[in-house]
Amino acid sequence: MAVNLQKGQKVDLTKGRPGLSKVIAGLGWDTNKFDGPDFDLDASAFLLGENGKCASADDFVFYNNLKHASGSVEHLGDNLTGEGEGDDEQIKIDLSKVPAHVHKIALTVTIHMASERNQNFGLVSNAFVRIVDENSGAELLRYDLSEDYSIETALVFAELYRHGAEWKFAAVGQGFNDGLAGLVRLYGLE
Repeated sequence: MAVNLQKGQKVDLTKGRPGLSKVIAGLGWDTNKFDGPDFDLDASAFLLGENGKCASADDFVFYNNLKHASGSVEHLGDNLTGEGEGDDEQIKIDLSKVPAHVHKIALTVTIHMASERNQNFGLVSNAFVRIVDENSGAELLRYDLSEDYSIETALVFAELYRHGAEWKFAAVGQGFNDGLAGLVRLYGLE
């Protein structure tokens, strides 16, 4: 049975689950009904060193860089509308292949062209991130975002991070109002 988390909670992911290495981060959302252009939300993964920064642009996995060179993180494709049930975008993570210099993987979602379209996460509902065991298909963890992000155009949903030889999951839920560009700067890229 999946563990439902609240903002700020941290839980063990691999401890007590021997052999777990391949997981899928499923991210989903609905947009509130309104007159205007469609929403295009984009999931991304930033592979971060101990300093909280990407070592290079290769450590940023998103719709224009779908697979990390190590094969450890792979974005399964851009969903341009977010319509339908379940995960809107998925990121596969093989924890056994994550390079040693990577201590944390930040899972983020941004709104494409948010300022041009006058869109923000206040117009988004039912947003979630979940971690699924790729081999069994079982949902292990789930974090439903319940806050009103009325000005934010980018969110750090969650982080997977090393703790000794194990991996943990943190429900972050931190919003930013300067979109993908702001996250790129936050994580040390240009």
